[in-house]
Amino acid sequence: MVIGNWGGQALPLCSAPFPAIQTFFSMTDAPDTPDTIQEPRCWSDGLWTAQVIKNEDDDGWAVSMTLKGEAEPALVGPWTMGRDKKNPKPLDVSAFHTLVKTASEVVRRHEQQLHAQLNKSVHITTADGQRLRVALAIVPDEEGATATLSAQDELGEEVARASAPPTFKLTPASAAAWAEGGFQRVR
Repeated sequence: MVIGNWGGQALPLCSAPFPAIQTFFSMTDAPDTPDTIQEPRCWSDGLWTAQVIKNEDDDGWAVSMTLKGEAEPALVGPWTMGRDKKNPKPLDVSAFHTLVKTASEVVRRHEQQLHAQLNKSVHITTADGQRLRVALAIVPDEEGATATLSAQDELGEEVARASAPPTFKLTPASAAAWAEGGFQRVR
């Protein structure tokens, strides 16, 4: 099974845990699920997998962090050389937890960026003086994205909702035109 690739190099899923390595860890660090792997170059907690890989571009090493069920790593970064300056430093509990925290933050930021790209809002004042927040929400889909325009008053009550093309550009002017047109479906 392959968990992705990096620099053209396929990343194999880590092998099964080695009993000798398992006895090295204390009982609190011992795996409690069958998905837990604790090897010098591969650690997994069943959700995240850290894999130390050879960096083919130079003589160094890299580590990839892959979330369970994902084909590509969420994070790939340089990894420290061991004392012999030839082999990578083995993964340990502290390094794994730091990598999980960093990879989780990368995923969270990506989700926030995607949300910001798909959800926009502007504030307008209608001709009769009503202040509205107009929002555009785009739902991506391989079959065809959809979009919805909605308007909320100052109390957060929805006053209108209509379909819009996913290519609709939400600006204060387009929001005002939609409101003045009676909140009709945008074409």
